Amino acid sequence: MSRSKILVSGGIVVMLLLSLFLLRIPAIQVDYPDGRFYLMDTSLDIGWIHSVEKEPWFETYERDGDQLTLTTTKFKTFGAGVPASAELIEADDGFIHMTINEQMNEINLAVSSNVRTTLYTKNNEIPLYELADEYETVNIHAEKVSIWNLVRGEKID
Repeated sequence: MSRSKILVSGGIVVMLLLSLFLLRIPAIQVDYPDGRFYLMDTSLDIGWIHSVEKEPWFETYERDGDQLTLTTTKFKTFGAGVPASAELIEADDGFIHMTINEQMNEINLAVSSNVRTTLYTKNNEIPLYELADEYETVNIHAEKVSIWNLVRGEKID
């Protein structure tokens, strides 16, 4: 192999290795006390059992650049914690649906097995209360993640 071919091949290898660190891909990062994982989906649902009404409650979030937007919420009964200024959406699934559209930088959840705090994606159901001790915090935020972090970290499709 000629010297120029070796230099070109070496340059390509260096560029590929650098791209692992420099190229960033939008993801949703979930940090819990003993680790983290990345979601490649553009949306997720967080569900739990309401502590007072003892009924399921779900919030839908969409990744929007470097923020998350709480787009909708749904619950079984009006009670503590119901948004005061949200728009009702008609539905016939037994839930009350509301449009929220509130942007936020991050979500900090105190998780509990009592309320079964769970994260739902298109293909997965992740019981957050199994990843953290009672009332520990799980942080969820939009992040541009290097390919290297995705390769070495846990990615959930």
